Amino acid sequence: MKKPAMVVSAAAVVLLVVAVALVLRPGSDPVAAQQPSSAAAIASGPAVARLGNQQVSPEELQALLAAVPQQTREQLRGNREALERWIRTRLAEKAVLEQADAQGWAQRPDIARQTRAATEQIVFRDYLRSVSQVPAEYPSAAELQQAYDAGKANWQTPALYRVSQIFLGVSEASNVETVRKQALELSKKAQSAPGEFAALATQYSQDRVTAERGGDTGLQPLQQLVPEVRGAVARLKVGAVSDPVQSTAGFHIIKLTEQQPARTATLDELRDQLTQALRAQRQEQIAQAYLDGMLNTATLSIDGAELNKILEEKP
Repeated sequence: MKKPAMVVSAAAVVLLVVAVALVLRPGSDPVAAQQPSSAAAIASGPAVARLGNQQVSPEELQALLAAVPQQTREQLRGNREALERWIRTRLAEKAVLEQADAQGWAQRPDIARQTRAATEQIVFRDYLRSVSQVPAEYPSAAELQQAYDAGKANWQTPALYRVSQIFLGVSEASNVETVRKQALELSKKAQSAPGEFAALATQYSQDRVTAERGGDTGLQPLQQLVPEVRGAVARLKVGAVSDPVQSTAGFHIIKLTEQQPARTATLDELRDQLTQALRAQRQEQIAQAYLDGMLNTATLSIDGAELNKILEEKP
């Protein structure tokens, strides 16, 4: 009925772990970064997990949960498999780092250069952020209103439709007509007694997620519906039930239970989103002004001959 919704599958677990790994790469973890890799220095306190000389401490796990976005944090809290996979990945990383440390890998000239470059970028970004703080009172109510008015053409929300369905799947081409006949019978029942649609959906619909809600698929714009269903919904009046609609997956019997016209989102609805966007934009402006000011405080000279010499060198 709707385009495929996100489900917690093995693939979703992998994506979640990858997302966490990107947020907390080795060296970026505020707790783990302080932990020495040598066996003698490993703390003997409580640990969530251990692998040889390595461990994930309660503090490190708490730091993980505090560092990731709230949505990811809630997913981790509710998904034991993803959390344990992150723990195993973290222990493997620590074991590899222990081996590299034992071989003096951090002292290699190429690694040392990368380390210095990374450190410079971290210091640069953090310091620039500290000198480009946006005043707490920004944006004012007037500035927020001005931004809302200027972008009013972008605040349009499409018409929304609350649709209920009875879905009958077609697993083989040979049983299409059998399923079509059943769908016709159900649509006639629902059309003669629209008030019984929810009960019929609960009993007969093979989309069990929506069947548990009496077939309700929620409010959504037409573009989120499969193409075959889209046209049928657009023609229905609220409370009406459609004839069976065939899609590549099977047959849908549709009831339009609510329709909301297209409208412009209000300032109250957009307040938080607009405030964040304006503050981010202002911080970029302040940071750029600070950088421009640094260039203006001293005489800047560029040696064209030396620059050309470098550009002419072949890698």
